[in-house]
Amino acid sequence: MGLTKKELFTKEQNELAQLAKSLAHPARVAILQYLLKANSCINGDLVQELGLAQPTISQHLRELKEIGLIQGTIEGVTVNYCIHPKKWTEIQALFEQFFNQYQYTNQADCC
Repeated sequence: MGLTKKELFTKEQNELAQLAKSLAHPARVAILQYLLKANSCINGDLVQELGLAQPTISQHLRELKEIGLIQGTIEGVTVNYCIHPKKWTEIQALFEQFFNQYQYTNQADCC
């Protein structure tokens, strides 16, 4: 199987694919949902909330932080994470633009 040639695709296509890949794990979706509900959290809260090991939570947090969806601040030995509002809005707009391209028509001649 050949490697994907990212240069064949637009910047937006590559970005959307990377974002979708980052969201494609249920633990990351659960983390984001928790952060949205709590509006902030302490790393340890996620271990209790999700029932996953601390190293697993940390790995998923790192993935979400790398794409910019979350941000964190260090306070002593704890790290507080929250949704990164500007990036959240940008990502929301990307997905809306993508999904809004579809125009439903009630034609029976479609596949």
